Amino acid sequence: MKHSDTDVIIAGGGLAGATLALALARVAPALKVTVAETFPLSADALPESYQPSYDARSTALAWGSRLIFEELGLWSRLSEHATPIRQIHVSDRGHFGATRLNAKEYEQQALGYVVDNRWMGLCLMRELLETDTRWRAPAEVIDMKSSEQGVSVTLKSGDEISNTTAQCLIVADGGRSGLREKLGFQPSHHNYEQNALIANVSTSESHQFTAFERFTEAGPMAMLPHGSPSHAGHQSALVWTLSDEELEAVLAMPDSDKCQRLQERFGWRLGRFTRIGQCNHYPLTLTTVDEPVRPGVALVGNAAHALHPVAGQGFNLALRGLMTLVEQFRLATEQGRSPGDFQILRRYHELHRPDWQQTVKFSDSLIRIFGQSPAPVAAARDAGLVGLDLLPGAKRLFARNAMGTGGRRAVIKKPGFNEQPSHHQRETSEHE
Repeated sequence: MKHSDTDVIIAGGGLAGATLALALARVAPALKVTVAETFPLSADALPESYQPSYDARSTALAWGSRLIFEELGLWSRLSEHATPIRQIHVSDRGHFGATRLNAKEYEQQALGYVVDNRWMGLCLMRELLETDTRWRAPAEVIDMKSSEQGVSVTLKSGDEISNTTAQCLIVADGGRSGLREKLGFQPSHHNYEQNALIANVSTSESHQFTAFERFTEAGPMAMLPHGSPSHAGHQSALVWTLSDEELEAVLAMPDSDKCQRLQERFGWRLGRFTRIGQCNHYPLTLTTVDEPVRPGVALVGNAAHALHPVAGQGFNLALRGLMTLVEQFRLATEQGRSPGDFQILRRYHELHRPDWQQTVKFSDSLIRIFGQSPAPVAAARDAGLVGLDLLPGAKRLFARNAMGTGGRRAVIKKPGFNEQPSHHQRETSEHE
């Protein structure tokens, strides 16, 4: 490989960028990795202990994602504040159709987990501080050009502009920074003409570690168990789909009226809604990039594909893609090739493409099918939900998608950094 300031520069130090940096440090430690992050970072600023906040934003991690974090040596720390999902209940409001998934049916400890984003970020940062990963923070990647060394990346920090050379640029800063478009990538957008309202809620009945996927005539909603990892509590993470008009009306309501409106939409499976926390919201759009790689540059995470949040597949899909990319970078270093070699990046895309196509189809079809209200369509989907319970093969396929084990598993070889899986976990992995 030609000489450059760094081998891989990652634009964005959020969950996707930080996970990629940690995976490269574990799996391909010979690569020099630099992360450019817009927020200032300091080891002194990391708290010694974590105190969960009621209003913390969270992410649903599938069982397959747990296996990846185990491979990276992160799960033992991450699991301290990871609420297990032991059952998933999928239903259609006002209709008889429903299906239920239970971790015990698949001999798993859980179908997935709910983890606060801030806790996940702290765990990643603590691990990364023990690696040779370099940080440019606060700094933002604003441009890239091909160079003799590979790529020349332009960084902006305050009013200061600088350039650094790298073998490969990884865009992991989401889809809103504009860097993706500035580099010439062409995303496709499908506007669902809906918004996601995100908040934590409390209910009079315990969630019993159950996640609810509830489809209503006004749009889908999800309730994920949140809080203690060991005691079934009364707090859940809400994803509520609303039209523009409904969102405006709900946001203007006092909390008691918000709870009442939520009660009308969700029902009484968790008893009475007693509290709703800080509400965040954003418009819902399915975004994909058909060709997310070019010589010397690749898009990952939300920069490559952003999904509807109700199915909880977005970060899990991104995580599998990151590990596929790391797998190809490891092979490149063993072969003495540049990580920015287009053949290396194209091979990553070819391996990851079937997974993201299947996951996008799975997530999008749920929204489209359950977003239609005509009686024949409603009857057909209700019969389908009942059929999932009656047909073991169909239900297992649905479960594999929900648990994030239906996609390709990257072949990862590390010099002794992974946590040793239990006998049960080895059997599960072999079965998958």
